[in-house]
Amino acid sequence: MDSFRAERAVSPVDGSEQWVVLDPGYVVHRESSDFLRGLQGAGRSPHTIRAYAGRAALFLTWCQEQGTDWRQIKLAELARFKHWLEVTPSRGGRERSGSTVNAILTALCELLRFCARTGLIEAVVAEQLSEPRWLRFTPPGFDAGESGQFRTVRARALKARAQAPFPEALTDEQVTVVLGCCKRPRERFLVILLLDTGLRIGEALGLRRADMHLLPDSRTLGCATIGAHVHVRHRANPNGALAKSRFPRTVPVSAGVLDSYADYQHERSGLAGDDGTDLVLVNLYHEPVGAPMTYPAAKDFFDRLVRECGFPVRPHMLRHTAATGWVRAGTDLDVVRALLGHASLASTSVYLHARDEDKRRAVEAVAAGRRYR
Repeated sequence: MDSFRAERAVSPVDGSEQWVVLDPGYVVHRESSDFLRGLQGAGRSPHTIRAYAGRAALFLTWCQEQGTDWRQIKLAELARFKHWLEVTPSRGGRERSGSTVNAILTALCELLRFCARTGLIEAVVAEQLSEPRWLRFTPPGFDAGESGQFRTVRARALKARAQAPFPEALTDEQVTVVLGCCKRPRERFLVILLLDTGLRIGEALGLRRADMHLLPDSRTLGCATIGAHVHVRHRANPNGALAKSRFPRTVPVSAGVLDSYADYQHERSGLAGDDGTDLVLVNLYHEPVGAPMTYPAAKDFFDRLVRECGFPVRPHMLRHTAATGWVRAGTDLDVVRALLGHASLASTSVYLHARDEDKRRAVEAVAAGRRYR
């Protein structure tokens, strides 16, 4: 049976891009496409919108194959959908992890709640997605109230069991290999920038020249932050890059970032001249030269690194490497949270989890001093 599919639509009027969901007859599915437009209007990142489009298409395809009307779906049917996700391999043949199943369910919940708020489906369909739950354990800083009245919260009714693996980070040896595979100044600058600041790739691609405060004292620029730093701001960019957090932040930069940025600027001046683009990262090695660097261009670069390095190298791994290094250096977790731009300390706490090699090192260090008869 034909399936629903997520597609990227380009406006013939202004060239703007929007993700839509098409039914098997290649007709735009109005409700889910309105939902995706709502995500875009709310400032969600392009990666999130693309992922939600695919997850909505997957859910609608399942409903069609099961003969289920998604507008009137019941909790028992949603539980069957969750079970189907857990036992059915993905299109690539891989078994879905609990985290992946939960990500799909999260997108589904947001879709149904959006449709309920906008009157496209009955409100009762969305109300069944959550249930009252009393918190046995509360996160740091949580105010439970004088008599614990705030411990009862609305929690999602369906949730897969998911392990929280330690974020993938590169070793020092792997970092050396990656930098050795960076053949051009712009490539080296991008890797060092992500590695030393922990920026997301969307934040790096959205940097403007005015965000690069690289002097020891930037007060002449109207900035009170001392030392070389970059400003990360949530705003629309011509290349579609978007900072995930709505809250602006400043991130100090290292001498390595300063040196590699100077080399990159020299390269940019020689290859693109006065390109008239305020964005920091631009095309230099293919047409259109001087145009803002895009997500696909960054993906092509990291795909090449994977082929040449022989191990996974992704932008978010560089972010994880930065955060892991800060935590292991004894940096306070609140400082790490501020550097990464996390809204919640819970997101940062994952870097406190012990890796297998950490546990082995601890056991061997103590056992080495013991003598057994």
